[in-house]
Amino acid sequence: MKKIKKKSRNMIIKKIKESPIWVLLIITFHHLGVFNLSKKRLNVSIYRRQTLDNTGSSCLTGNPIDDCWRCDPNWANNRQRLADCAIGFGKSAAGGKGGQIYVVTDSSDHDVVNPVPGTLRYGVLQPEPVWIIFSSNMVIKLKHELIVNSYKTIDGRGANVAITGNGCITLQYVSNVIIHNIRVYDCQPSGNTNIRSSPTHVGYRGRSDGDGISIAGSRNIWIDHCSLSHCTDGLIDAVLGSTAITISNSYFTRHNEVMLMGHDDGYMPDKGMQVTIAFNHFGRGLIQRMPRCRLGYFHVVNNDFTEWKMYAIGGSADPTINSQGNRYIAPPNSDSKEVTKRVDTDEGHWAGWNWRTDGDIMVNGAFFVPSGDGLSDIYAKASSYEPKSANLVTQLTMYAGVFGGPRDDDGSESFTDGTITGDSASGNTGRGGGGSDGDYFGMMFGGGAVAIPLPPITMFFISLLIYITTSTNNGALFSLLLL
Repeated sequence: MKKIKKKSRNMIIKKIKESPIWVLLIITFHHLGVFNLSKKRLNVSIYRRQTLDNTGSSCLTGNPIDDCWRCDPNWANNRQRLADCAIGFGKSAAGGKGGQIYVVTDSSDHDVVNPVPGTLRYGVLQPEPVWIIFSSNMVIKLKHELIVNSYKTIDGRGANVAITGNGCITLQYVSNVIIHNIRVYDCQPSGNTNIRSSPTHVGYRGRSDGDGISIAGSRNIWIDHCSLSHCTDGLIDAVLGSTAITISNSYFTRHNEVMLMGHDDGYMPDKGMQVTIAFNHFGRGLIQRMPRCRLGYFHVVNNDFTEWKMYAIGGSADPTINSQGNRYIAPPNSDSKEVTKRVDTDEGHWAGWNWRTDGDIMVNGAFFVPSGDGLSDIYAKASSYEPKSANLVTQLTMYAGVFGGPRDDDGSESFTDGTITGDSASGNTGRGGGGSDGDYFGMMFGGGAVAIPLPPITMFFISLLIYITTSTNNGALFSLLLL
């Protein structure tokens, strides 16, 4: 009986191979990935093994900041090592290194004059170095601007932490601040009230602009792995002589005027400003200022610019801009292909400004208009890190933004007087804890799997395959597939 069954099956296979159906089956199975199943299983196995093997070179990405700390399986017990991992002009930012660990256990912000111990506000106003971490996932809705003192690290690793509400984060005349792995969104102007800025001082504050992070008169600042979107004014603004700043590994979406560097075109203390912008992702719903620079020196290196509506990099008062190893993907609009913009300045004036593109990749018709004499001593002041090839930008920015958090790249957007609106105000502030679906080198996040419907072409092939297998040789082919 077995011999007869085997002989019958061999005859069916022979007939199928001699007919066009065989070709169709090969195409169908290839499209459905049948022949790649073993390869996919192998890749998944390798990925899991790499994820677990944090002590070896398998976790290295080429991103020097991430490679500095995330390969350590004991990073959660050695958090302050992060302070040694900065690059660029802000690499000396010590944050709260050497200070006590302060755990935020209370997400409230009810009292800005006498904040409660356990709140973020209580931690950031302390006079000594403090390394601030979070006990769990939380959304902190600020009552008024959060005034951060010197030598503080706000470290959101290990939790989904979002800051929103009134004023948001203010760094004013301070130094040595690190902000890491925090989502900042929907920040609104507020003020005209008393706010405590230290254990011994309460002062009257005027109305804030509604920046996500406002840096004024400050130095040695490092902002890393933050996700910022949809604020009233800028996402990050640095003014009033601020310098020695690095903005890295962050994810920017849904905003008009993304970053302003400089107080005023005539404010001479900004001539010494030095800012590094590295490994960031500039994404959906952005319009302009990535950044806009007034005076000073700016190293824009190994970033991924995937969307702008007007321009990516702008300037207005003879800044030096050194663009190296970036990828610029121009929008479809033929009038917005230029990466650069000299704001309110004619060519006769800006022709001498030192702006250069070096090793950048231009996609979809993007183009960078250079200017100046290209003097090496000038660009030395705007060089802070040895750039990597722009061909590695995808790999270097693959973990940009908060670890395991939402990207805020989905939803509707509308442009009214340059304002971006979207769904970032509610329901998208972070995934709940529990489970290990989103485990990223020991950091636990809830799963975010979404059921994806099969595309129409796949449904067509499946239907066609079912028809052929049930109608050929009285269903013999279907029977064969079940063997």
